Amino acid sequence: MDVLTRRQREIFNFLRDNQDHFTRPPSLDELCAALDMASRGSLYKHIVALINAGLVEPFNGNKQGGVRLTVQARMEGDAVEQGLPFVGSIAAGKPIEALETVSYMTVPEALKSDKPCYVLQVKGDSMIEAGIFDGDWVVIEQRSFANNGEIVVALIENSEATLKYIEQNAGQVLLLPANATMTALSYRPEQVEIQGVLVGQMRSYRPH
Repeated sequence: MDVLTRRQREIFNFLRDNQDHFTRPPSLDELCAALDMASRGSLYKHIVALINAGLVEPFNGNKQGGVRLTVQARMEGDAVEQGLPFVGSIAAGKPIEALETVSYMTVPEALKSDKPCYVLQVKGDSMIEAGIFDGDWVVIEQRSFANNGEIVVALIENSEATLKYIEQNAGQVLLLPANATMTALSYRPEQVEIQGVLVGQMRSYRPH
């Protein structure tokens, strides 16, 4: 999933806040100097991530000639600053593929952590006994590990994602629903990749 790290957001914010002052799109060397980054290679990796997220583009198709915000990013800059990435839907039931989009949602500070976070919308009813219902939005702290008993986004065999409690034992990972009518999902550790841990939740009571 294309979720911005703190450094990538800093680079994006710099480009957005200074776009009216550039006489031409800044080069990687100029960005390194402006952002006090010692490694041009590290900056390049962050720029590639921003390009893949649809937020910046190489000027005239040439990274050596500088980078600039995409038209969409210039129009949605305020949303990017204030919101978290909304990256689609996730199953709270039988695993479904998590959809990737480039949009942002405003999220209260109390529902975030101090680490990079993103938002998913829940589909299904396997987590209803944890108070997570179909249509709710969940705030996920992006990380690749979790403690037993936490609610995680788990990517299964690199193709399908689901929202479940996790229990990790030697040779086995259990993904546990919060619905008495459903059974646990059992996998080998190499079949499951943790992509984040639940830290917040939002709900709309308006009819859909």
